Amino acid sequence: MENNKFKSFIDQVLLINLFLVIIFALFFIFSVIMEINGFSIYLDLFRRIWNPLIIPLITLLILSSLWSGINSWLKQRGHSEE
Repeated sequence: MENNKFKSFIDQVLLINLFLVIIFALFFIFSVIMEINGFSIYLDLFRRIWNPLIIPLITLLILSSLWSGINSWLKQRGHSEE
């Protein structure tokens, strides 16, 4: 039962992470459009938060996707050998 709660918590964290990555991607598109129109403050803000915030979010998203894929592949492989 405890393992199920932990998995549910991790799933919630990763779902929030996914939405944050999508929001920051939309903010980046908005920032580029505003830069083209002469408002550089948004792109400057995006550049300031890139390393400390956005890179770890993207890294977590990629690693969790890889972990999920490898985990399901190993489970399928284990079931096919039985």
